[in-house]
Amino acid sequence: MKFSNGYWRMRDGVSPMYPMEVRDVQVDRDALTVYAPTKRIVTRGDTLNLPLLTVRASSPAPGVISIKTTHFAGRRPRTPEFDLAGSDVAVEITDDEQFASLTSGDLTVRFHKGDQWKLDFLAGGRLLTSSGYKNLAALDVEGEGSYVREQLLLGVGDTVYGLGERFGPFVKNGQVVDIWQEDGGTSSEQAYKNVPFYLTNAGYGVFVNYPGGVSFEVASESVSRVGFSVPGQELEYLVIHGPTPKEILRRYTALTGRPALPPAWSFGLWLSTSFTTDYDEETVNKFVSGMADRDLPLSVFHFDCFWMREFHWTDFEWDPKVFPDPVGMLKRLKDRGLKICVWLNPYIAQRSALFEEGVANGYFLKTTDGDVWQWDLWQAGMALVDFTNPEACAWYASKLRGLLEQGVDAFKTDFGERIPVRGVVWHDGSDTEKMHNYYTHLYNRVVFDVLEEVRGKNEAVLFARSATAGGQQFPVHWGGDCESTFEAMAESLRGGLSLSASGFGFWSHDMGGFEGKPRPAVFKRWIPFGLLSSHSRLHGSQSYRVPWEFDEEAVDVLRTFTKLKARIMPYLFGQAVQAHEQGVPVMRPMIVEFPEDLAVTHVERQYMLGDSLLVAPVFSEDGDTTFYTPAGEWTHLQTGETFTGPAWHRRTVGFGEVPVLVRPGTVLALGDVDDRPDYEYARGVTLALYALPDGFDASVSVPATDGTEAARFSVTRSGDAITVTRESGEPLPWRVRLGHAGAVVDLSADTSSHVVTL
Repeated sequence: MKFSNGYWRMRDGVSPMYPMEVRDVQVDRDALTVYAPTKRIVTRGDTLNLPLLTVRASSPAPGVISIKTTHFAGRRPRTPEFDLAGSDVAVEITDDEQFASLTSGDLTVRFHKGDQWKLDFLAGGRLLTSSGYKNLAALDVEGEGSYVREQLLLGVGDTVYGLGERFGPFVKNGQVVDIWQEDGGTSSEQAYKNVPFYLTNAGYGVFVNYPGGVSFEVASESVSRVGFSVPGQELEYLVIHGPTPKEILRRYTALTGRPALPPAWSFGLWLSTSFTTDYDEETVNKFVSGMADRDLPLSVFHFDCFWMREFHWTDFEWDPKVFPDPVGMLKRLKDRGLKICVWLNPYIAQRSALFEEGVANGYFLKTTDGDVWQWDLWQAGMALVDFTNPEACAWYASKLRGLLEQGVDAFKTDFGERIPVRGVVWHDGSDTEKMHNYYTHLYNRVVFDVLEEVRGKNEAVLFARSATAGGQQFPVHWGGDCESTFEAMAESLRGGLSLSASGFGFWSHDMGGFEGKPRPAVFKRWIPFGLLSSHSRLHGSQSYRVPWEFDEEAVDVLRTFTKLKARIMPYLFGQAVQAHEQGVPVMRPMIVEFPEDLAVTHVERQYMLGDSLLVAPVFSEDGDTTFYTPAGEWTHLQTGETFTGPAWHRRTVGFGEVPVLVRPGTVLALGDVDDRPDYEYARGVTLALYALPDGFDASVSVPATDGTEAARFSVTRSGDAITVTRESGEPLPWRVRLGHAGAVVDLSADTSSHVVTL
């Protein structure tokens, strides 16, 4: 939100109150509080008739410092609030003639006591960012209300990432970003997943601890600063030191929540009925049989909205005209080895059999007059389940349990963005402005908790569209409604990279696009991008997404990459475990993995799939593509071609190929199965050795499908000899391969060590 009119003036109607000096300091055991009047105090009379801002510094975790600025402190607490994990952190506080400082871990905030207001954030003596004269302010805006704003310095070359799933340029400098949930597709400035956290390439991130609307001016209102403002009388933000992007994300997700580990089967291919297409059990069986007949491994079948009757969403009842025997149908599908997902939303249409029940028991959001809030947008006369009411949560969850008993395994939690603000009352009295963004968190948590309760830990998975900070705890999230074009494919990738930079570990998108029917070239280029994402789904709006709807080559391309993903599952699921345990996402922007490489600062058309695989989707029909490799010799996983970096490379590739490059110095664990994602990864595992330097010494963990470690191998190189040793795990057959084209050495279960000679 812009408060100024250029450099010198404020907008008409804006009355700012700036802290001018540190007048007093209060030191407590765990906090430093500074009292800052909005004019310089020369005489006693100057203390009258002016605001006094209270700025409190504290630390919820080592290397993280909270700054809370308050104007009027008498407002009653208003829920909801983000649920942040904190600990009793030992901080160091100093107060001398020049500065008042608080240090947590390697991060320090320093308040200047000179003639002008200033605070600095430093790490290891290096300035990270600062706030100076006229940056921090409490503001009254005529006709709009009160706000608190901060502006933090961006140094020369500093870039900003994150702020949720945003589909515009990956680097956010120059953008105005409003943290406000909207159902706006992927081709606008709106977002389904709004997260008030940004990551920088300067060694720190910033989280604004406010679940409602936060407005960010990222090098826009003030081109050398990131401004952020919230309505009301108080603003709290947390500066999170790294110094690396990975460490920033680890610390951020330790505060806001780490993602659960999705089940291994969820990493396979999902196929959908699509949205408004005509389908019944016969259609579903044709799709499933068609996939099997063409040797296309399928893991999950998804039923979209019209598994329920029109005008009845959501009543959790199968449409009897289309699916007369749902329990039998689901059993037949599960007998073919499939998992089942069905579509949900948090709205109850007036024709739903559950509407009267919800009204009678007070389970729906109400108006200020005590009526049920309703509208006709999406579903006729629909009401909104009030998840601030524990009884409504239990009621909604009970309906989901019934579906799980029928054989459903996962839920697509759609919508959750269009939450009213005016004229409504929540059961627990929550602030309506805050609930607009936060509602999705309550909705997805209820659904995820039921899955985890019934199916067990590490067996729960959603396909969620909306989220806010902390929503990463309930994976998986997908990119929403995109067009079926190369441009939308690139939009989707930018959204996924921004969401990853916001702490979300698992992400997917609709392969081929959602709106419209893609041209065969678009569909075939999107397939490798989809299968080389953490999760992979074929889903459309008015047209089917089975590959034979496009051409036979599409069938071949889908087979190639579905089987490739199954083969890399020992590696990929290990990266999933890392995301679960450490908060580092599976799909990573290049800047997260290579922060010292200045060439990747603005790279947004490629990404790292975990630590060791670089993926560069192709966005053209003719296959002409350009990609960048950091330092070292990278090896194409499919062809064995090597690329030496740091350098840009240009290639023309066919539909069955995509630049997917193995990082130098990688021991890549490859599986022995290519027709499913969930299998015993350690049995018959191949350890492929890529460009290991002399002196290399590392260990490689091969996970089990429950996330525990099934086997561990040590790999060392001395001169021309590479020694691979099984350090732990059940004795099972295994293999070693040198690079892409080296001979595969089969090793028996009794063999615990092998030497490869170069």
